[in-house]
Amino acid sequence: MKALVKYGNNPNQLEIRDVPVPKIDADDVLLEVKAAGICGWDIEMWQHKMATSFNVSIIQGHEFCGVIKEIGKNIKDFKIGERVVSETAAVICGKCTQCLTGNYHLCPGRKGFGYGVDGAFADYVKVPGRCLHRIPEGVSFDHAALTEPACVAYQAIVVLSKIQAGKAVLIIGPGPIGLFSVQVAAACGAYPIMVAGTDKDIARLEKAKQLGSDFVINVSLENAVEFVKDQTGGEGVPLVVDAAGNEKSLRMALDAVSSGGQITKIGWGPKPVNFSLDTLLSKAARLQGTFSHNWPTWQAVLAMMSRGLIKIEPMISHRIALDKWEETFKLIEECHATKAIILFNR
Repeated sequence: MKALVKYGNNPNQLEIRDVPVPKIDADDVLLEVKAAGICGWDIEMWQHKMATSFNVSIIQGHEFCGVIKEIGKNIKDFKIGERVVSETAAVICGKCTQCLTGNYHLCPGRKGFGYGVDGAFADYVKVPGRCLHRIPEGVSFDHAALTEPACVAYQAIVVLSKIQAGKAVLIIGPGPIGLFSVQVAAACGAYPIMVAGTDKDIARLEKAKQLGSDFVINVSLENAVEFVKDQTGGEGVPLVVDAAGNEKSLRMALDAVSSGGQITKIGWGPKPVNFSLDTLLSKAARLQGTFSHNWPTWQAVLAMMSRGLIKIEPMISHRIALDKWEETFKLIEECHATKAIILFNR
């Protein structure tokens, strides 16, 4: 089968290769991939900007769905031919405190699809049965493939943040996770929802308006903190979602959050921040990290998708075949795409 393989720990060491179809074990299924989303993490791996190295060669891709083609002998809850979407925690120990309390996504031994084990930028992928969720009737493969990034937003905002109907939210960074965060915040009744971005994000800021944002702020042209305070009577917002992850976005979050409020940081930023966090103390505010998701979040997001509370089609800017991966990766890197999906076995 054809697969997009990261074959080295240097930039641009990614190519399509012929690889064997995976062999499954007793607790696995063989999934015929139908659609896979391209994540910002895939771009980071392509250019090797992360602060770690990987066991290579490895097939990328962790946002995916498909049809079950084979089942292991221990799989009792799923059948061949079912439409399913998969969580990302491909390997967990099952014995640590996090696993035993349902927080297996935080297992110290966790390995994810696309970087820890072979992922789904391929015709077939091996998936543990415990990772599977049925795709609701009426939800297409193209849409189901983007369940994972929607789950990132839901986990951050609903599970780990104090969000209240009628209370203001600032979302920094209108990338895919930021745009899913807009939709989740809108479904929770937050008001007003404000989204901050730069000149590079003009198209995505317009998309944020379509998806539920009440105000968008181009920080290249106006002061986001002053705008926020104008909208909140000088108090700031009780919840800031940092979906950008860099030094500037965290500084903005600290200045924009209200006393007693919360900053939830989704965006990764490997570089150190070069300023004091004492504002967090003086405001008695909370800085909350968030990572991945687990079974209840996936079930909730799939239910929201089936009812149209999370809209996927406006998020999709490109549908491509695998051989168009490089030009599409470049478009995403340059912020000329919102969300791209790779189509398989059509």
